[in-house]
Amino acid sequence: MQDTSFISLLAGLQPQEAGFSVDLPADWLQGRTAYGGLSAALAYAATTSMLPGLPPLRSAHFAFVGPAMGTLGIAPSVLRQGKSTTFVGVDLTGEAGLAVRALLCFGADRDSILDHQDLPAPPAAAPDACPDFFNSAGRPGFTRHFDGRLAGGARPLTPDAEPMMLVWLKHRDMVGDDVLTGLIALADALPPAAMVMFPAEWRPISTMTWTIDMLTDSPSSASGWWLVRNVAQTAAGGYSAQDMTIWDESGRPIAAMRQTVAIFA
Repeated sequence: MQDTSFISLLAGLQPQEAGFSVDLPADWLQGRTAYGGLSAALAYAATTSMLPGLPPLRSAHFAFVGPAMGTLGIAPSVLRQGKSTTFVGVDLTGEAGLAVRALLCFGADRDSILDHQDLPAPPAAAPDACPDFFNSAGRPGFTRHFDGRLAGGARPLTPDAEPMMLVWLKHRDMVGDDVLTGLIALADALPPAAMVMFPAEWRPISTMTWTIDMLTDSPSSASGWWLVRNVAQTAAGGYSAQDMTIWDESGRPIAAMRQTVAIFA
C-alpha cells in the first residue's frame, strides 16, 4: 500500500453544499478511525478553505464525540463575526454519525500595552542526538507519517517514571505552505502521557476533548522540527487530564494545550 502524503490528503477535500467531504486513507488511521489530530486538522483546513480571509486562529476546542470513519463530511458555520474576532462551529461526521464538534476562535491583532511571556522551553538535545521515539511494535499506523525523537521524560510502559514525555516531532513529508494545519495534525501524534504509567501492556485510550491556545499568529520552523511536551497531571477513575506545550526549534512557545483522555486501564 502506498502512503498518502499530508498534502495529498488535504487536496482530497471535496466541496459539498454544506462544506467538504474527504475519504480517509487507511495509512492515516488509528485502528478504524482517524486519530484526533487529523480530525482537528481537517476541521481547521475546511474552515479556512470555506472562509478565506479569516484572522489568525487564537483558540480551538475539539470534542471527540464518536469515531471518525469512512467518508467524512465537514461542515463549518460562522457563529458570530465581529470587528476583530470570528467564531466558527464545525461538525465532522462519518459513517457512525457525529464524530467531532469543534469551536474555533479567530482574532486579529489589537494594540496593547501588555507584552508578557513566561513559557521557556525545557533543555533538550538536538533531534539528531536523541533516540527514535516511534519504534515500538504496537504503535498506531498513522505514526509512520511522523518522525519522533525522545528528548526527555519517558516512553509508554515505563511505570516507575514520571508521566511526562518531551519529544521532537516533524512530518516525514512536506506539508506545503499551510504550516498551522500540519502543526495541528502533528501536535496530537504522541500517546497520552498517562501511558507512561501503564505496567506492561498497551491498553485502549481515547481522547475526549482537546483545547489549543495559540501563542503566536506566525508559527514557523525552518527544519520542520517542533518540541512537544505532554504531562499527565491526573490519572484516576478512568480519565486523565494532561497539559501539552509546543515550542519551535528556537525555543519560542507556539501553543499551550490541554486534553481530557479516557483511559481503559
